[in-house]
Amino acid sequence: MRSDRVSEEGAALLTVLLLVAILSVVTAVALERLTLASRMTRNIVSADQGRAYLLTAEQMAATRIGDLVKLRPDRTTLEGGWLGRDQAIQVPGGRVTARIIDRGNCFNLNSLVKGPNDEFGSSVAGNEDTLTGRPEGIEQFAGLMRLLGVDHVIALQVATSAADWIDTDATPGNGGAEDQYYSGLTPSYRTANGLMADPSELLMVSSVTPEVYQRIRPWICTLPTTDLSPININTLLPDQAVLLAMLAPEALGLERARQVLAQRPLEGYGSVVTFWGQPAMARLTAPQSVKEQTVQKTRWFEVALRADLGGDVVDESVLMDAEKDRVRLVRRQWGEGS
Repeated sequence: MRSDRVSEEGAALLTVLLLVAILSVVTAVALERLTLASRMTRNIVSADQGRAYLLTAEQMAATRIGDLVKLRPDRTTLEGGWLGRDQAIQVPGGRVTARIIDRGNCFNLNSLVKGPNDEFGSSVAGNEDTLTGRPEGIEQFAGLMRLLGVDHVIALQVATSAADWIDTDATPGNGGAEDQYYSGLTPSYRTANGLMADPSELLMVSSVTPEVYQRIRPWICTLPTTDLSPININTLLPDQAVLLAMLAPEALGLERARQVLAQRPLEGYGSVVTFWGQPAMARLTAPQSVKEQTVQKTRWFEVALRADLGGDVVDESVLMDAEKDRVRLVRRQWGEGS
């Protein structure tokens, strides 16, 4: 009898220990889920608060850009040290930073095509019924890539294929690719037949490898127009000389382009004619359309915004159009690296 009682007591103890173990596991899981839920709730609240701060910062940035444009109505210069400098604002729980960039100083991928609207074939997003390849844009993009060390054959293939990606016809250019090529891939897809909204679209284009994309990414953009890249001769920095050299890669060259930018007057150029009258530029036989893409006043500004609320970060990038009296927001992207 005593042996049976000991056995029963042992079984009861094991049962209690098993129940304690199960309850411990259940409690741990519940606490973990509660902690996760609390953290997610906090992140959601922080994200909403961060976005609210950034939407307010957009208006402040638009006002700042408007003041910058009014400072010198005839030109945009580096005066005031506004270009690429982080400006911080303290807010409850953290801070918001804003960095203004001259977004005209890049190669506009959408300039690889032209529309039917005017002499130089300008088109804007939303008016893309007919888009055809633009030889000047293709030549400049290929020249930019060559200056950045991309093989000249690959550079021309990429430039032509990118133009085919945007244009609205189905005929590939020399070395380019249209739907017939992409339909044979796995998975298959089709060309956009419209303006690019983000430079990352270039990764879908034939001949564009991740290595090529990473090399050219800092120098490309997607403005909502097919205008040739509006290079501001007053804000382009010497380390951005490749964007000036791409206008005439062989005739101008990278080193001479750096020298031209280094010799720029402190107050900038008040006239494009004066800029092209310099000896280094006057000897170039650039077509009128290329000369007219160099400007002394910036239209497109990008503002990189970040809200940091105790380690919870929200990033945003906005594109603003300062062509008219009131600065207008034309594109907003959320997320890091936008």
